[in-house]
Formats: sequence, structure tokens, C-alpha cells
Amino acid sequence: MAFTIRQLQFFVAVAEQGTVSRAAQNLSISQSSVTEAIKELESDLGVELFERHPRGLNITHKGHQFLRHATKILADVSDARRTFSHEQERTSGRLHLGVTSLVAGYVLSDLLARYRRAFPGVEVTAIEDNGDYLEHLLVGGELDVAVMVISNLRDRMALQAEILEVSPYRLWLPLGHHLAGADIIGVNDIAAEPLIMLTVDEIEENTGKLLVALGARPHVAFRTRSVEAVRSLVATGAGVALLPDLVYRPWSLEGDRIESRDISGALPVVQVGMVWRRGSSLPQSARDFIGMAQGQRSVRQRP
Repeated sequence: MAFTIRQLQFFVAVAEQGTVSRAAQNLSISQSSVTEAIKELESDLGVELFERHPRGLNITHKGHQFLRHATKILADVSDARRTFSHEQERTSGRLHLGVTSLVAGYVLSDLLARYRRAFPGVEVTAIEDNGDYLEHLLVGGELDVAVMVISNLRDRMALQAEILEVSPYRLWLPLGHHLAGADIIGVNDIAAEPLIMLTVDEIEENTGKLLVALGARPHVAFRTRSVEAVRSLVATGAGVALLPDLVYRPWSLEGDRIESRDISGALPVVQVGMVWRRGSSLPQSARDFIGMAQGQRSVRQRP
């Protein structure tokens, strides 16, 4: 029996939420429905997509590979529905996009690929820079839309923002770390651990808030602007990391496993969204891009 779109939606939800209970809550359905759909999907594919343990599920290497296919299939289905939902003239023109570095590889690439397939007649240009500079370009009318972390948005009077994704901070651990088996991990538990700190522009401010939340001066073992470097250092036991779930992947480039755990307490979240100048008359190309991004979000949320 071939897998269904519904099974793919449930699988993606569990992979993104980390547990069946959170996925079921997000989808507004029963946990048993999600569990059964995942079992049927695994049976159809002939592989284990998740490793079961008392605290929930960990996505397997095969599951991580299939996640990319499932996400693309759901996006293509959304594109097909969009195509036939109303008659749409082929848009031409230009689209000027901005993106911050953390978001470029995790959010924009898929959106941009889908947009180019749907609107091949639009000439797209994109610039990657820090959030403050992108805000300056948006206010000055040099960019149509920016996809960026909006948690730290400065000029909220001049700019309009719409959230695409909310990503909580989680603790990254090497396989076998003593905290991986803890029922509850608090900020005090982390303060004694060597910390691998990611210092890209858009999350550096949130990292500072996290350090304040720790209540003690942590031992920063390594500072880097590379997410891949963080993965490798954590996986090999050089330290732990606190990063938004948006950039979590369970494997380093070397193939070593990285665990991810929730942290108790009130920690900041990262909001990724679209930003454009408030009150501006957006070109059709920009309105189409915003609509497509909204459709991507609805695919993730729809049961």
C-alpha cells in the first residue's frame, strides 16, 4: 500500500515537534492517529524512521533522509493546489529579496526554489546581510521583502512582519552525555558544561539573553559563526550548545550523532518571518512570494 499525503504530514509534524504528543497537539488530532500513521509509513517504506525511547522519539538517519523528500512532496502538493485554485496570470518583473545568514540555508532556499518554479518569468535577486542592514534597505525601498529572524526586529513602526516559524532553543549533546538521560534539564545543569557558542548576527543577542538566564558565567569553550562547526564540536564531545531547533540536524558532517533535549525554564525563542515596508505598494512579484510563503506555513500546520 502506497503512503498517503496525510501520513507524510503526520511524519513531518513528529519530526519537527520531536514527540508524538506535541505533533498531535499541533495537528489537533489524537496521539493514536499519529502513532498509527507513522507505523504504517514505516511498514510501507521498510525502514525505521524513528528510534523509540521512554522520553519520546529520535529521528533516525534514514528518517532524516526521508524528511527532505516528504517536505518536498508536501510543498509540491501545495503548489499544485495553488495552481488550480484560481486562474493565475504568469507574473513577470523583478523581486528583490534580503536574507540573514542563519535563515538563508534553512528557510529561504526551499521557498526560493518553489517560487522560481511557479513564476519563472520573474527575475529574482537576493542579498545576504545582517538584520540591521536589511531593515535599512527595506525602509529605503531597496528591497521588496526580507526573510529573517524577526525576534530582534528594531524598526517595528516602519516595517511589517509576519511570522513563518517559531523555533525554541534546545540543548545539543553528544551521544552518551550524562544529561541525555536526565528527566529534567535546568539552566543550572548547563552552567557547569563547556559551551559551544554560535555567534552569527541574528542570534547573538538571544545568546546573550540565554547566558543571563543561566545565572552564572558559563565556560565558553569555543565561539564560531559556523553551524556545521558547532555540530562537529558537540558530536565529538568538545562541549554542549544551546541553539534554536530550526538549525538542528541529528548528524554531523562526519556522521556522528547529536542528541537534542528540552530545557526547563523560560528561554527565548527564535521567530523567523517575512518583513516588508509598512504601507508600501508591493509589486505583484512580492505579493506572490508572500502568498507562497504563507502557503508553506499552512502546509506544516494543516492536519
